[in-house]
Amino acid sequence: MKILKIKDNSRQEKDTFSRVGNLTSKIADKTLEQLEREGVFVFPEIVKDAKDITQDQMVLQSVNGAYRSGNVMGFLGCGDERLIIESRFCGENEDYFFQYLLERVLDFPNIVNLESDADRNNRLFNFLLFLFPYYLKTAMRKGPFKEYIHHRYNDGNIKGTIDIARHIKRNTPFTGNIAYSQREFSYDNCLMELVRHTMEFIKRKPYGKNLLIKVKDEVRLVIDATPGYEPYDRQKIIEQNKRNAVHHAYFREYLVLQRLCLLILRHQKHQVGSGTKQIYGILFDGAWLWEEYVNSLIKDAFYHPMNKNGKGAQRLFNENTGLIYPDFISRNDETRIIADAKYKPVGNIGNRDYLQVLAYMFRFDAKIGYYLYPETEDANDLKLQMNSGSTYENNVMPRNDISITKHGLRIPVDSQDYAEFVTKMEAQEREFISVFLDD
Repeated sequence: MKILKIKDNSRQEKDTFSRVGNLTSKIADKTLEQLEREGVFVFPEIVKDAKDITQDQMVLQSVNGAYRSGNVMGFLGCGDERLIIESRFCGENEDYFFQYLLERVLDFPNIVNLESDADRNNRLFNFLLFLFPYYLKTAMRKGPFKEYIHHRYNDGNIKGTIDIARHIKRNTPFTGNIAYSQREFSYDNCLMELVRHTMEFIKRKPYGKNLLIKVKDEVRLVIDATPGYEPYDRQKIIEQNKRNAVHHAYFREYLVLQRLCLLILRHQKHQVGSGTKQIYGILFDGAWLWEEYVNSLIKDAFYHPMNKNGKGAQRLFNENTGLIYPDFISRNDETRIIADAKYKPVGNIGNRDYLQVLAYMFRFDAKIGYYLYPETEDANDLKLQMNSGSTYENNVMPRNDISITKHGLRIPVDSQDYAEFVTKMEAQEREFISVFLDD
């Protein structure tokens, strides 16, 4: 197995990628939209709906004889080659920080400490399995998927169209039954059967039951909706779903679930990425993971508008003009605080970031702003006070009433194992949120 590790948002000479040259040639200078069409799974589920990554962003972009990685983390594979994109905020050992974000945001099991079935060579495939509960829960919020299907019957209760050829074949000599077919609106359709087959496959994994217990209510609904399930029908169900993708926009969550199930079931017999012509993988938007993680820490003190789901939309102006989605708006309206999650080093938070948060502060009459970012050094908070006056009048001076603070969450980079990392992170989290509890 040929494996190369790189960091997100980093730059490496092209020679560095020689050991995974075949894979690199298939992903370099291709957009995330192109990679999605070729089999790579990008999270959040539909790139165009993510705020911090765009369809034209590239995993590896050629820049002056080097490749620059984008704002995504994860795994890519082709044949016996693997590219692992780690967080730039992790240490030199395992990427415990990336794992921790997945665990806190998506309730992933600890892939670092899983047994042999989740070793480095199988991580791509296991990541797909670990995503299944999240997508199942998201899709099932709209209830079990229901569509018209044709059922064939052979009894005396005629309710549809008589099938003459089948009737002659099955009911000669005549015994009182009639062969007929009927178009019915049913939950037991090829998509729900596909979900059921995927569930049954995951159950057989060593960690399968623990994975599905998180969505036990949804699992029960799928089982109840698929009384026609037969294990030997799996290949037939896969082929039906390959031909009949979900098209209705209302059920887009089911389209993503369908795609995930097909990826899992079609590659169950061989490791993801073992094909010589196709690429497979799973990529996560680092900025989205960081923002959702920060929300899990401060949600009691802040509202969290989410542009991806269209929730909490705000407007800059009247008549529904100037749509905005500030990351965080404090629940305390007397001392309003605007906070912005930034998945970048403190030195990269600059002018465009300042203008955005100041606009939000002006809109919500807030005099306090925060940038919340991952920090790998023992840096103190940096408080920036708004200036008043003008250089033309030579009267520029800092104001005492309006400020923005860069407030970092210290990421342990010297942990010996994941358990130690978690313990240190929990201590840093308490210190991180104490600022807002005091306010």
